[in-house]
Amino acid sequence: MENRSAFFWYPRFITTAIALTGLLGISLLLPTRLGDSYKQTQETRYTPTFAPPPQLRGKIVRQVQLGGKEKAIALTFDDGPWPQTTVQVLNILRQNNIKATFFWIGRNLKKHPDIARQVVAEGHAIGNHTWHHWYFHMNPATAAAEIENTSKLIYQTTGVQTFLFRPPGGFLNNGLVAYARSKNYGIMMWNSEPGEFQPRNTAATYVKNVVNMATPGGIVLLHDVHPKTVLALPQIITELRQRGYRFVTIPQLLEMQAQAPKPKPKVEQVTP
Repeated sequence: MENRSAFFWYPRFITTAIALTGLLGISLLLPTRLGDSYKQTQETRYTPTFAPPPQLRGKIVRQVQLGGKEKAIALTFDDGPWPQTTVQVLNILRQNNIKATFFWIGRNLKKHPDIARQVVAEGHAIGNHTWHHWYFHMNPATAAAEIENTSKLIYQTTGVQTFLFRPPGGFLNNGLVAYARSKNYGIMMWNSEPGEFQPRNTAATYVKNVVNMATPGGIVLLHDVHPKTVLALPQIITELRQRGYRFVTIPQLLEMQAQAPKPKPKVEQVTP
């Protein structure tokens, strides 16, 4: 009986050993395969690129002319990302199923990368608003650093590449726009704004100003660093919708113009 048990034990041992060896081999291979899969995922991950259509590269755009009776308009937010107020703006946009365009200052992005990643994760478009938000005249090297350092950090932080640029204060002749145009950025200005830098203006005044200046194909300038802008935003959205507007990002707005039959965007030529 003992010999018989030993006889049956030996094949079982061999079978078990082979099975364990196989499992060990799989376990040794598994991390490598998972690592390869992760590497492939990283390499093939979609990274948004926001760029104007070819005919608008290097152009200054305040609004676009849309075909037919289309009433599209783009909400834009400058100077962020910013704690509290940027998140509040995101909440309002999400509740209203709206995608907007955010023009970031590099030094603020450096301070608040998590908020920036949230903006991108929620499907909004991104633009460059320089590193320091300086107004004074800059030589080519300084202008290049202001724009390229910001673009680099946007990419490093969020994976987004952007060729949309908005000059601080709307200044067109201090060296920034000349550099941006030479690199085929689209210069995104605006044709509607609430008057946020007038201290006496109330949130109700913001709403009135934006709605009165709004046009089809228009670009609305807002700042996601002002609490009164957060207060005004829901009513701005409501009143524009009541007037038949739908909200799009700047890339979407530019693409709509590019696909329209004949109308051309209102662009400006500026001497550096």
